[in-house]
Amino acid sequence: MADLILHHYPTSPFAEKIRLILGYKNLSWKSVIIPMIMPKPDMVALTGGYRKTPVLQIGADIYCDTALICDVLEHLQPTPSLYPAPGKGLERTLAHWADTTLFWTAMAFNLQPKGVAQMFGDLPPEAARAFGEDRKAMGAGMVRLRPADAAAAYRSYLRRLSDMLHGRPFLLGDAPTVADFAAYHPLWFTRVRTSVLADILDNVPDVLNWMDSMAAIGHGSMEQFNSTDAIAIAAASTPADLHDDIFQDEHGIPLGSRVSISGESFGPEPSEGELIAATRMHYTLRRTDPRAGTVHVHFPRIGYCLKAAAQA
Repeated sequence: MADLILHHYPTSPFAEKIRLILGYKNLSWKSVIIPMIMPKPDMVALTGGYRKTPVLQIGADIYCDTALICDVLEHLQPTPSLYPAPGKGLERTLAHWADTTLFWTAMAFNLQPKGVAQMFGDLPPEAARAFGEDRKAMGAGMVRLRPADAAAAYRSYLRRLSDMLHGRPFLLGDAPTVADFAAYHPLWFTRVRTSVLADILDNVPDVLNWMDSMAAIGHGSMEQFNSTDAIAIAAASTPADLHDDIFQDEHGIPLGSRVSISGESFGPEPSEGELIAATRMHYTLRRTDPRAGTVHVHFPRIGYCLKAAAQA
């Protein structure tokens, strides 16, 4: 198997989700640290525009969004499973709720002034402003909860997680599923990155115990790597064959068309290329970059918008 290269930064909550899954599956991986905010020229050379964190690279195949990365890692290392029977649909649905509703509620709470002050306390004021402007651009048009409303909702969601954990070690049973990794990472941000606000967790001891169990999984075997070498690997590699050739057309856009794909709500920066797959679960673009060569960039269907590229 080609090396797993994760493009991420240490304080990214979604990256923590994937780092723990790599540990859970006992996988070795290479770590490329990317900037927290734009510009990200090396990552964009691989994705063509997508800039959310993390991105998984395997040779000349570039996988965007943690929902898809989870599926890729499950395929590469089926055990222990992220989707154990019989609750596969429940696990995916709960994970989607955690990655969206729970995540944005937690982050609205975490990024109140007290949390931001801790995050950027040792840095010049320009750092906090740059971060705020970057995330504002990524979430243009999103409705954001005010901190007080977020705190009320967050407490309710924490109680619901606590109810699920009462009498069992993980959310859906005796072993973690994709739902545990998805629910953990926004709470991890509260506990680790904005710890001045972490007393919100004190009233849910079952959640704290579960978080300790999740943290104990660790990150597997990691090797530091650099983006220049990662791009060179992409340029020297050939994308893997596409095994699922079933075309599910929802847009009236045939394979071979020039298209763009962008996040439906957060991260609107489009990636453009030739549509070579549109299956039940994902899209794949073929694109060529002067530095990265020909790559296949993969996206999940859920959460992303496909459009025909504007004609020059």
